[in-house]
Amino acid sequence: QVQLVESGGGLVQPGGSLSLSCAASGNIFSIVAMNWYRQAPGKERELVATITAGGSTNYADSVKGRFTMSEPYAKSTVSLQMNSLKPEDTAVYYCNLRAYSSPHQWGDYWGQGTQVTVSQ
Repeated sequence: QVQLVESGGGLVQPGGSLSLSCAASGNIFSIVAMNWYRQAPGKERELVATITAGGSTNYADSVKGRFTMSEPYAKSTVSLQMNSLKPEDTAVYYCNLRAYSSPHQWGDYWGQGTQVTVSQ
């Protein structure tokens, strides 16, 4: 079993900042990548940011220059620093882990989601 525990999120005014964290634990043999997705009401879930096991990051065009994903404590823990937030960033944010639980078996694992609301 693999568990993802998210923290952070909340309500912030436009232009403000928030930080999300995600800690993975359990039967993890090796990590391929950790990702943050978001889903706004009535919209499809979209990939926001990715960090690979090698430390490479990639971001959606809509958040480039504003969001930063990093591994502050260990490779099984990631954070998403969100600056200059806009109302259109409002969504439920999900942590996703793609990892091998054994040398030949990999899977996608999801956190429970955390709400981010950007509003006056």
